[in-house]
Amino acid sequence: MITDFQTILSSPRAAYAEGLSFFNGAGMLNDALTRLAHDLRRHDINYAVIGAIALNQHGFQRFTTDIDVLMTPEALERFRNTLIGLGYRPAFEGARKKFRTTENVPIEIITSGEYPGDGLPKPVIFPDPSDFAITIDGVSTITLEKLIELKIASGISATDRLKDLADVQEMIKIKHLDEGFADALDPYVRDKFLELLSGVRSAKNMDEERSS
Repeated sequence: MITDFQTILSSPRAAYAEGLSFFNGAGMLNDALTRLAHDLRRHDINYAVIGAIALNQHGFQRFTTDIDVLMTPEALERFRNTLIGLGYRPAFEGARKKFRTTENVPIEIITSGEYPGDGLPKPVIFPDPSDFAITIDGVSTITLEKLIELKIASGISATDRLKDLADVQEMIKIKHLDEGFADALDPYVRDKFLELLSGVRSAKNMDEERSS
């Protein structure tokens, strides 16, 4: 049995099996997520999962190869001081925000106050997770509104993050989001959300016309 996550990813057959397990709530990455949530809760370290894990938590099934976690700088230091050496290690010498589990599952910490996308100052920032988190299946997860806000801010500011906009369109479809949802978003991303919503509706109308 393979016990190293990176070795699994290097084998197409093993990676496919891990992906199937992941979507069924099992597999090495889900085990790592469950253990991480337990460890952070046990040590009273506030956090929220973001990125692809958060998408899955909110209903969009997409395989991922790492766990992205939002923490305050203080929580990150507490994580480093408390859990390094107890199932977690720096991903490389000198790493302060990138870690690996015992099974070599990558964990990346994003800290409150950072800017999404290109990293340059903008109205949307990564927030304190305690203000925008809900618990889903025992895992503290960024709220849907804040997740979409961050993904749009990332997608419109970084040319290599267009997949974030595609993720938002998938969430629009899955969650049946409409114009009212835009009211919960920062004005910086509101128009882009409405544009993405319009694109989803146009594609749906075209599909219906072709099938009629």
